Amino acid sequence: MSKLEAKSFFDHATATWSYIVWNSEGENKNCAIIDSVLDYNISSGRVSTNSADLLISFIKEQNLTLEWILETHIHADHLTAANYLKEKLGGKTGVSKRIVAVLKTWQEIFHNEKDAPLTGEQFDYLFEDDEEFNIGDLKVKIIATPGHTPSDTSYVIEDNIFVGDAIFLPDVGTGRCDFPNGSSADSYDSVQKLLSFPDNYKIYVGHDYPPTSARNAECFTTVAKQKEHNIRVHQGISKDQYVSKRNKDDIGKEVPKLLLPSLQVNLCAGKFSRDENGEEYVKIPVNKI
Repeated sequence: MSKLEAKSFFDHATATWSYIVWNSEGENKNCAIIDSVLDYNISSGRVSTNSADLLISFIKEQNLTLEWILETHIHADHLTAANYLKEKLGGKTGVSKRIVAVLKTWQEIFHNEKDAPLTGEQFDYLFEDDEEFNIGDLKVKIIATPGHTPSDTSYVIEDNIFVGDAIFLPDVGTGRCDFPNGSSADSYDSVQKLLSFPDNYKIYVGHDYPPTSARNAECFTTVAKQKEHNIRVHQGISKDQYVSKRNKDDIGKEVPKLLLPSLQVNLCAGKFSRDENGEEYVKIPVNKI
C-alpha cells in the first residue's frame, strides 16, 4: 500500500518550491527531493546552505532515507543544492536525458565541458521519456513537458504531478519560453498533456509569484482548476492564441538575476568549476547573453 506524502519548502529569495516526497504508509522510508535550492549571494559570490539544511533536517527528523535528488529542468533562476545534499545524505541525482541539448547550447557560452560533460555523465541517471522508476514503494512516471526549456520534465506520482516551470498556478499562468530552444508551441502541447490527466490530480509547481499581496505563495492546484481558471491556457484558449500572447509577453523580458551562476552550477549537477588551485568559481561572459 502506498500514499504519497509531499512536504513543500518555499525559498522567498527565488520564489522556488522544493519538495520532499515519500510513501507515508509503507515500511520503505526512501524519499526524493525535487528541485532543491542552494543559497547564493550574487553580490559577494558567497554560498550558504540554509535552504538545503531545512530539507536535511526534515529528512532526519522523519527518519527518511534520501534515494533520489531530482530536477525538473536546468534552472536559470536558482542554483541546485544537489551536490551538497548528495554529500550529506547520499542518493542519486536524476534529470531528463534531454539535458544533453541544453549542455550543447551553453557549452558555446561557458566553454566548461571539463566540468559539465556533454554526455550528462555528471548526473547519476538520465531518464528516458515516459520512463518509470520507484521512490521506495512509490511508482513514478517521467513525462517530457518541454517549452520553457527543451529539457523540462514532470514527475507523475500517483495522482500528483510535479511540473517545475511547465505551468504555474492559475493566476500566474505558464513559464516563459524565451530561453535558448524554448518554444511556446511546445509549451502549449506540454500543458495540454498535463491537463489531460483526471481533474482531481494535483499539480505541484516549481515557483509561485502571487500577483497581489492578498494571496500568499501556494504550491499546488488541481487539473480542474487549471482548466477552468489558468489565465494563459484555460479551456477555450487555442494554440495560436496561446503562442501569440506568450511570444509577445516574452519579448524584452529581463534575464533572471542568477542566470549565469545558476546555469553553470546546475549543468554540473550542483558543483562549481575549479581552477588549477582548486578554487571554486563561476564565469561571467561579457556581451554573450
